[in-house]
Amino acid sequence: MTFQIGEKVVYPNQGVATIENISSRAFGSQFERFYLLRLACSSMTVMVPFSHVQDVGLRKVTKNTEVAKVLEYLACGTCKCSADWKHRFKENSDKMQNGSLLEIAQVFKSLVILQKEKPLSFREKKMLDRSRQMLIAEVGTARNAKNLEAIDILGKSLAKANLPFPEAM
Repeated sequence: MTFQIGEKVVYPNQGVATIENISSRAFGSQFERFYLLRLACSSMTVMVPFSHVQDVGLRKVTKNTEVAKVLEYLACGTCKCSADWKHRFKENSDKMQNGSLLEIAQVFKSLVILQKEKPLSFREKKMLDRSRQMLIAEVGTARNAKNLEAIDILGKSLAKANLPFPEAM
């Protein structure tokens, strides 16, 4: 998978980023090409070698048709999550690392439901906040909307399932 300078991409567990530059570096007698990404959420830069794009899970921003499926899931999809904290956290961490928008939405919705029932642990609160930020950023990018519009879109979907849209930590 190749990307162009200026293209928006998703860096797993971090969110939407912009390809700022493509460069080469020498390591001994070998050259490696890199994407220089600027993360939207923190303005931090990350270098991803071309040879590790698949391993890292760098991907294009989800298409609008897939966003519609995610919004439908938030509105009416059921959630399965482990009652055991360790298993639940491991499953959610794996989904966040995978980086698919639907899996991020699954983590988000399951934690919103759990938060409605009982207080979340500190680590789960952080995961809820991270999944919230990632959903807002990618839905906003896919729909060419500002963050407040993306929050409104996500909030309306959750409201259909009688769930509140959580505030940021």
